[in-house]
Amino acid sequence: MGLILVTNDDGVHAPGLIALFRAMKELGEAFIIAPDRERSAVGHALTLHRPLKVELLRENVYSLNGTPTDCVAVGLGKILPRKPDLIVSGINRGANLGDDVTYSGTVSAAFEGTIMGIPSIAVSLDIHDEPPGAENTVMPATPAHYETAQEFAAQAARFVLANYLPYATLLNVNVPNIHRNEIKGVRFTTQSKRVYDESVHETRSPRGELYYWIGGGKPSWTESEDADIKAVMNGFVSITPVHINLTNFPAMQWLKERWAGPPGKEH
Repeated sequence: MGLILVTNDDGVHAPGLIALFRAMKELGEAFIIAPDRERSAVGHALTLHRPLKVELLRENVYSLNGTPTDCVAVGLGKILPRKPDLIVSGINRGANLGDDVTYSGTVSAAFEGTIMGIPSIAVSLDIHDEPPGAENTVMPATPAHYETAQEFAAQAARFVLANYLPYATLLNVNVPNIHRNEIKGVRFTTQSKRVYDESVHETRSPRGELYYWIGGGKPSWTESEDADIKAVMNGFVSITPVHINLTNFPAMQWLKERWAGPPGKEH
C-alpha cells in the first residue's frame, strides 16, 4: 500500500484539501501536512529565520506554521514514517495556469517533492474569486465543484503510482469548475503566458497613509493551440508536465555563438 503526502497552500482546513485527502485515502495510506493558514502565492519559499511548530490535529493530519515547501521538507524529514510514494498538492481554490506556476505555493510543494525525487502532482480548480473591492457588491458565491477536481486528482494519482514520472518532472493539473458530466475530457498541455495589467491597487488608511494591494489585475494571455488556458476554457482538464530544470538549452547555444571573445576560443 502506497504512502501519500497531501498538502496545499490554502491552509489545513480548506475544503479542497479535505476533498483531496478523501480521494488519496482510497489509494493508499494518506497523511496531511499543510500550512496552519492560507499561504497562497508564497512560491517556493522556505522559512529560515524562525522555528516551525507542528501540531497533530487528528490521526494522520498535521498543521505547520510555515509554507507549503516547509510542509514537504519537515514532513519528509521528521513526520512521515518513510519516504512517500507520491505527493499531491491541492485542491487549490483557483487555477494555476501559465506563469502563475512560479508564484503558486500549491505548485511549489509539488516542485519540492520533485526535487527530493518523489513523484508529485499539483491540482487546482479554476474558480474565479472576485478581486479586491468586489466584497462591496452583492454577488452570489461561486460554487466550487471540488468533487470534479477530486475525481481527476485520483485519476492522475493512480496513473503516477502505476507508471512513475519522467525524471525531474511534476504534473500540473487544472480542472474547470463545472459538473463532472460537463467535462469534455483530458488534454496534455503546454504552459501558456499570462501577464496581469493593473494588478497593483493604491489605497489609503483612515489617517491618509498610502498603501498598495497586489492582486486582482486584468489578465492577458499569449497561448498556443495546446496551451493550458485554452484547454480549461474549453471545458477540458489540463495536465501539463513541468520540468524543474529551468535551463534554456537553445538560449545557451545562442549565447555561446554570440558571446564576445577571441575567435575560436571556447566561452
